[in-house]
Amino acid sequence: MRNLTWQQFDSAVKIIASRYVSDSLTGVYGVPRGGLCLGVALSHELGLPLLQDCKPGCLVVDDVYETGKTLQAIRNQMDARFVVWVTKCSPDWWGAVITMPNDEWLVFPWENVDFAQEDERRYQASRSSTN
Repeated sequence: MRNLTWQQFDSAVKIIASRYVSDSLTGVYGVPRGGLCLGVALSHELGLPLLQDCKPGCLVVDDVYETGKTLQAIRNQMDARFVVWVTKCSPDWWGAVITMPNDEWLVFPWENVDFAQEDERRYQASRSSTN
């Protein structure tokens, strides 16, 4: 289990903002739930509105890219830029700050560690029962 910190979060916000500061973006859309904290921070950092819905030309942000289902669904509907804080596979059409192994469980600073440990146990149990 890897605990990510607010300091790492702040650093990721600066890195992402530096990549997109020169782009003409319509706003920032944080994918609910995990992308909301990042979306708010980036909307402040970039001086862009935080969008309630994904719109053409916006920056779509999420906390983690694991299976790709969440962002792929949006990508198929919308012409936008996509970035995540952490990706568990090599970025292709999305940007990322950190790439890490797929089997590493992440706990984001806004998550409850006790709940995260229980989530990981349930997830690992579900994976072992399907093998």
